[in-house]
Amino acid sequence: MSSNHLKRLAMPRSWPLPRKTTVWVSRPTPGAHALELCMPITLVIRDVLRLAKTAREVRFILHNELAKVDGRVVKDPRRGVGLMDVMTLGEEHYRCVLDHNGRLQYRRISADEASWKVCRIEGKTTIKGGRTQLNLHDGRNIIVDDPAEYSTGESLKLSLPDQKILEHIRFGEGTRAYLMGGAHVGSTAHMKEFIKTRGSMPNEVQFDDFVTVARNVFAIGDVSLPLMEGAE
Repeated sequence: MSSNHLKRLAMPRSWPLPRKTTVWVSRPTPGAHALELCMPITLVIRDVLRLAKTAREVRFILHNELAKVDGRVVKDPRRGVGLMDVMTLGEEHYRCVLDHNGRLQYRRISADEASWKVCRIEGKTTIKGGRTQLNLHDGRNIIVDDPAEYSTGESLKLSLPDQKILEHIRFGEGTRAYLMGGAHVGSTAHMKEFIKTRGSMPNEVQFDDFVTVARNVFAIGDVSLPLMEGAE
């Protein structure tokens, strides 16, 4: 079998699909998101949202430019739709989030909510000309004029599809955060303290009732997400 597929028994635990129906399942095109944080758009439309019965019907939808991800038309049936992405099918909009079991969910949102997304800053890179580029969690890069203003772990609220920065969300005390891993995955809470550890141990974030490693924390500030009941 080609690298376009992977065995269902080996697919990420975050994919909300049964494991023993068929041997193989489509693998997302390499790029934007890590494998465990995205699913191919074919599987999302057919198997999660159940808006098509076959892969052929999904290809028909894509061929007729009825599907968009982050405001841009998608024609690749293996294009990954991942965490915080906005998927548009006709007049309906969906945002990808994680539920309390750490599984990817695609929840319906309004047209106004579909006009933006939140991205976490994973790193900063100096490019030609001495300018600084922010590397975001969904694979996109944003060039900024004042690199000292932004730090790894912080988040940006971007307009779609033009990628203009609408809001800069700080990472620190009092900021509302979305948990994308650990025992409280899929929930939101306010950060109490950012704990920087020495050596090879990961940095941690203290909340009112628990502590988790910093990589599980996604700063979202006051933005609204289509979370499950009881997520707050």
